[in-house]
Amino acid sequence: MASEVYYDDVDLGDELPSMERQVSDYEVVEFLNIARIGEAKENRFTSAEAAKSEGLPEAIVPGAMNIAIMSTLITSWSPTVTLRKLDVVFRGMVLHNRPIKLTGLITDKDIVDGSPQLECDVVMENEEGTPLVIGKATVELPVRE
Repeated sequence: MASEVYYDDVDLGDELPSMERQVSDYEVVEFLNIARIGEAKENRFTSAEAAKSEGLPEAIVPGAMNIAIMSTLITSWSPTVTLRKLDVVFRGMVLHNRPIKLTGLITDKDIVDGSPQLECDVVMENEEGTPLVIGKATVELPVRE
């Protein structure tokens, strides 16, 4: 389990603990079923053949699932973290069953309306180091008492 992190413990330029994982075919189908983003029938998200018929190299991970995965980088950092906002830009396709790495960097630290907040740049990249999804997260951390 992650340890508790407080606003006082972090500084600009600190890195969040990175994560590595792969998204399986099964996980995508389960996500589509749970999120009700359409039936998990053969399409660019569930079938390599369907994706290739649309000019894609392989089946791709849905954007909403990529955002959910990126949010876990923040929320798994510490039980004290509250994710307030996550804005992302899609730069490339996240393919099934391929390694991805998630990283984060604290870029701003301020008390906003009495709330101790951090801004973090977050990145999801493929095994070659190419950024596929980039974003900015706003999080709150408690002040150590």
